[in-house]
Amino acid sequence: MKRIDHRHVLTFCLIILFLTISERIFSQEPNVTIKQPAVITGLTSPMQLVHAGDGSNRIFIAERAGIIKYFEPGALGTPITFLNMNSIAPTVSQTGEGGLLSIAFHPDFETNGYFYTYYTDIPGDLVVARYTATGNSADASTRLEIIKIPHPTNSNHNGGVLRFGYDDGLLYLSTGDGGGSNDASGNAQNTGSLLGKMLRINVDVASTGKNYSIPADNPYTSEVYAIGLRNPFRWSFDRLSHDMWIGDVGQSAREEINHITTAAALGANFGWRCYEGDIATPGIADRTGCDAPGVTYTPPVYTYVTGSVNGKSVVGGVVYRGTNWPLMYGYYIGTDVYSGDIHKILADNSFKTFQTSALINTVNIGEDEAGEIYAVAGSSVYSIVAEDALPVTLVNFSGLPGNEGVNLTWETSSEENFKAFDVEFSLNVSSFEKVGTIQGENAAKGFRYSFSHLVNDRGNLYYRLKMIDTDDSFEYSRIITVKTGDEDMSGNFVRPSLISNSTLTMVLDQPFESVELINTSGVVFLKEGISGRSGPVSLPIQPAASGIYIVRMSNREKVVQQKVVVIN
Repeated sequence: MKRIDHRHVLTFCLIILFLTISERIFSQEPNVTIKQPAVITGLTSPMQLVHAGDGSNRIFIAERAGIIKYFEPGALGTPITFLNMNSIAPTVSQTGEGGLLSIAFHPDFETNGYFYTYYTDIPGDLVVARYTATGNSADASTRLEIIKIPHPTNSNHNGGVLRFGYDDGLLYLSTGDGGGSNDASGNAQNTGSLLGKMLRINVDVASTGKNYSIPADNPYTSEVYAIGLRNPFRWSFDRLSHDMWIGDVGQSAREEINHITTAAALGANFGWRCYEGDIATPGIADRTGCDAPGVTYTPPVYTYVTGSVNGKSVVGGVVYRGTNWPLMYGYYIGTDVYSGDIHKILADNSFKTFQTSALINTVNIGEDEAGEIYAVAGSSVYSIVAEDALPVTLVNFSGLPGNEGVNLTWETSSEENFKAFDVEFSLNVSSFEKVGTIQGENAAKGFRYSFSHLVNDRGNLYYRLKMIDTDDSFEYSRIITVKTGDEDMSGNFVRPSLISNSTLTMVLDQPFESVELINTSGVVFLKEGISGRSGPVSLPIQPAASGIYIVRMSNREKVVQQKVVVIN
């Protein structure tokens, strides 16, 4: 009888278990949540969250005015000032999009105390400066300017993030194209300009007249590493693969996310201003030099329409490599400043999607030393987690002005261990008040809810739902805008209002960002970005049952809508 080696059996069983767990983890899309309440509050215009890589597990926050604070593990309510860049003389300008934009710690920070800041100085130029920490703080007198990049008079499109490369220890920096429309100066495609680029320098070896040197394999014998970027405000390295993920803010047509290996990024051309996202840049009559023989562009891996319901200012994120949330492992997590949508892309690009979020105005997705990730927004920092299915799944939330206020409706597709909805109202988006509570039905197959808010205010009214579980934990819905005032409900912009040819035709005499076709039950049959379009606009509509529908157009200022009749 053949003897069984139980060690081999155990090994085999462990392999099967691992594969089973792996299949379960990677086949299930994570439900990514920006967790309420915030883990850090009371900050002043925070711009970035980073760690020092020194084994301390401290969280460092760069504030726009030039203040750097840190938090010890387990003491996220107690900020400690690490550096005030302006303590000796005014150093950082916050004009326009300026300020302290990024910080990066030297790979040998634990021994040399070096860290680097990227900011706009008082004249408005872009500066990288080194400071030296002694103990748990740094003095402004240790400042050493590494590089200054002249910036045009425009106070926008500065970039930018500093990061040290995992493989080479070199310092990388993203810069914007200098601002203005359509990169009129042609900076992004000009290899002689440091604007609209990914730069790479060696801060450990100085060259003649400089506090840095240019790596020998840089493709243009300059600081330039890659070209063709518009405003790469946030980007990151995947700490496992070391790939680059770049969020490049669009102009008026496309927001884009680029994913590229560091090897392929050497000399890469991301296309701006010839291309915006995955299309030829609209509005450029002179495309001289675009698509020239031998020119190869690196296309984005993900785009969405600028100004659509999905937002209009992409915030580049990070690939999650932490351990607390296995379902999120290997996913790139990013967002958009205006919509709050969470972008989810598997690191191998095999899966790409987004989900809505209640948190807007996020300016950074940062990671701590353990690889856990956070959203920096407003005056706070929030943990980003991947929870199991929420006790309630909200599939629709909308509001319409009525004779005596606002009528809100929403619908769920599933509910479990769910308690109630608090209806919250705001006039300014920044502060909300509870105006009512609706008890949850806890219906396994979902339920349709309605609420009437008696309100006399006119203009833009903002609503959100606080969804409370039986254990009193909660999440917020997305914020919706209801425009009140009869003047915005009049006029027939859909012509004809009797639709029998599966085509929705509108006449736009003012700019709008998006259009929706909604049935009387609140189901959205069409959602389309229409930024930059005017005059007659025709859109095909999905087959729908005959009946009365609402066509709703919106922008940041208002919402207009009209009833139409669809006949199939």
